[in-house]
Amino acid sequence: MNQTTRTLHDYWVIFIIATRLGLTSFGGPIAHLGYFHEEYVRRKKWLDEKSYADLVALCQFLPGPASSQVGIGVGIIRGGIFGGILAFLGFTLPSVIVLILFALAVHQFSIGDASFIHGLKIVAVAVVAHAIMGMGSKLTPDLQRKAIALIAIAAMLFWQSTLTQVVIIIGAAIIGIIFFQNKATSDETTAKLFLSKKVAIISISLFFILLIILPILSQVIDSKWIQMFDSFYRSGALVFGGGHVVLPLLEQEFVPTGWITEQEFLAGYGAAQAVPGPLFTFAAYIGTVIGGVAGGLVATVAIFLPAFLLIIGTLPFWHALRHFAKIRGALLAVNAAVVGILIAAFYQPIWISTIIEAKDFVFAVILFSLLAFWKVPSWVIVIIGIIGGMALPYI
Repeated sequence: MNQTTRTLHDYWVIFIIATRLGLTSFGGPIAHLGYFHEEYVRRKKWLDEKSYADLVALCQFLPGPASSQVGIGVGIIRGGIFGGILAFLGFTLPSVIVLILFALAVHQFSIGDASFIHGLKIVAVAVVAHAIMGMGSKLTPDLQRKAIALIAIAAMLFWQSTLTQVVIIIGAAIIGIIFFQNKATSDETTAKLFLSKKVAIISISLFFILLIILPILSQVIDSKWIQMFDSFYRSGALVFGGGHVVLPLLEQEFVPTGWITEQEFLAGYGAAQAVPGPLFTFAAYIGTVIGGVAGGLVATVAIFLPAFLLIIGTLPFWHALRHFAKIRGALLAVNAAVVGILIAAFYQPIWISTIIEAKDFVFAVILFSLLAFWKVPSWVIVIIGIIGGMALPYI
């Protein structure tokens, strides 16, 4: 599909696939990358392994929800900015709708400890393991890159912080520039980007303008909506490390001010763990508690807007730079480091918080085998995970 041949059907396909992922992608950002890899790389072949890994590496650099940015990036590569919007809406709206409804009925039900949640966590184990297996075989083919991945694993597990992740990627890039230039080839990838640098510059400029202007406006104008938009925008713009890292920022913004009680905050956090899609949609819950359905929608737009502006603002330059020999060498090493980061995240928190008993491990192996060897679709794996999660307490 190119700039001139996109049809309504092409855009519809982008939206439908993203929506299916939004309905079935449980397990947090690392699991989301696994689901994306399975759907966009393995099944649809919209990107090759290298293009996908490059996109993941870019999104690891940027603040905001990395998995959502990867999804937006895939949509942009496939269908331009409108494709990115559709990919974002499809992936995000299911959990936004659920969390808005939950906020409207927050005192009437609780699903945070439901047994099927554990089954969905085991689904995440299987999906991430499958993604790592595929990415690892392609992106760490030699001993040098395996060593980079091992160092990344050790560093991430011994020094668990967002800064560690950034240092690992920068360090890997330097190693790649120095040692991997001769390994890098100019092979064409399946990813073709139809996004101008002018649009990118406008987008990145708007990101910084809003970051500066909104706090000033919230002080000058006594408006709940401007203050709320500012708080969510800054939270989305200044956080590295994904949804779990943004939670303390949101608590600091809204609980001490009395906009939401700590009990309401924790109830929403429990619900956010139970829904598919990005954890940043927790903002929809907070916004709904504060300002009803309109508040939930405003909060969702505000917290994801920085991620959208950043991916549009950086992707065209990233796409161009990756064709230079030094940059390609850097990407070879960075991709290997990303594999290590994913493996570390697979262990902590996914594995150690999920595989607690022997039956958990057996169920995870079954799901992995169905996915990897029997090629069972991911949505079927999710259904089996839900049923298995409810059955496990009785085994």
